[in-house]
Amino acid sequence: MRIWGVVCIAHLRPNATNVRGDSVRRTVITGLGIVSPIGCGKEEYWDALAEGRNGADYISHFDTEGHTAKIAAEVRRFDIEPWLDKKEARKTDRVIHFVIPATDMAVKDAGLDIERVNRERVGVYIGSGEGGITTTHENFNILKEKGPSRVSPFFVPMMLSNMPAAYVAMKFGAKGPNMAVVTACSTATHCMGEAMHAIRRGDADVMLVGGVEAAIDPIAIAGFANMKALSGRNDDPLRASRPFDIERDGFVMGEGAGILVFEEMEHAMARRAHIYAEVTGYASTCDAYHITAPAPDGDGTARAVRLALSMAGWSPDQVDLFNAHGTSTPLNDKTESGVINQIFGEHAKRMFVHSTKSMVGHLLGAAGSAETIAALLAVERGLIHPTINYEYPDPECVVNVSAKTLEGRVDKVIINNAGFGGHNGVLAVERFKG
Repeated sequence: MRIWGVVCIAHLRPNATNVRGDSVRRTVITGLGIVSPIGCGKEEYWDALAEGRNGADYISHFDTEGHTAKIAAEVRRFDIEPWLDKKEARKTDRVIHFVIPATDMAVKDAGLDIERVNRERVGVYIGSGEGGITTTHENFNILKEKGPSRVSPFFVPMMLSNMPAAYVAMKFGAKGPNMAVVTACSTATHCMGEAMHAIRRGDADVMLVGGVEAAIDPIAIAGFANMKALSGRNDDPLRASRPFDIERDGFVMGEGAGILVFEEMEHAMARRAHIYAEVTGYASTCDAYHITAPAPDGDGTARAVRLALSMAGWSPDQVDLFNAHGTSTPLNDKTESGVINQIFGEHAKRMFVHSTKSMVGHLLGAAGSAETIAALLAVERGLIHPTINYEYPDPECVVNVSAKTLEGRVDKVIINNAGFGGHNGVLAVERFKG
């Protein structure tokens, strides 16, 4: 009965009621903002995705002497000054330098004037897996070399993982619910899903949601490399990230921010906003298995996908596109492929599967929102971006992946992400039907 109730709620339309007689509030997406290794702003980002451009290169943020991983997907040629003056930029971590522009882009894309809406009903759910890790590393070195008195008085607010959500609220005057979900690489997906629930509950009319990460730092790169998570293909950065390919050997670290405007449907329609899609399903589960490895049978991911499908009211054979976590690590891609075939069966041969990480690298806490933006643009433009470097199919990863851009109508999309600790987040979005 509980599952049936969820399915019914997903299908109800404006002015309808659920099985308890409560009114149902639908969540639509009206704005997109992105700062990524392959482009900033939705148009630059989409053009790069559609063309299969790669953001991986040799690390320039620090000297990689002694590091076993020397490549990453950095945000380059990006100027923060239009959004933060030099004094403010010095007092904030790089995560803030990414999240403020991405949020500004999303708000402007939505045509949203926060001053003209009830700011107490505009919330912010933005997370970061690593927070201000560069600030932490730098101040630890200062403490060690110069003593406690030289540690920055701004160190604590600069390094906190909740500060991107707080800073966005202060910059944009959003006084509604504010939270920073932190679940490693599923952070942004959980922020988006929980924001949908906030709108459904009536806690807010507008939510600024997503994730941000700026962890291309010596200590983070060394830590991920030493646990064998990163690609060691230092001689060929452009071919290093290769999801579902048999020669994959680890992910390429990325950085950036993906921010979306989630809005209650009638609120969006009243101001004649452009609607990219509707969020109809979401699920969060845990493997409860291992600190880093996915459960071999993919149980946690499979349950999350099934729950999201149920909430959306979809059967598996209705899904057009599966935006995969697709990290390019041996275990993740094998496990995720098994889940896809287990749930979608014969339909898995027809359903498009792709990995945005093949081009932008792994944005960790920002992965889910950057990948959702890619999926939404696929819905809007009828193009499925490629999974680049897919050259040698892995017989243990039998999924419908293409190394070329494909044309095709996309109505229903599943976005899947997973984080260290066994966290799973799945979002279901579909073309808005009005």
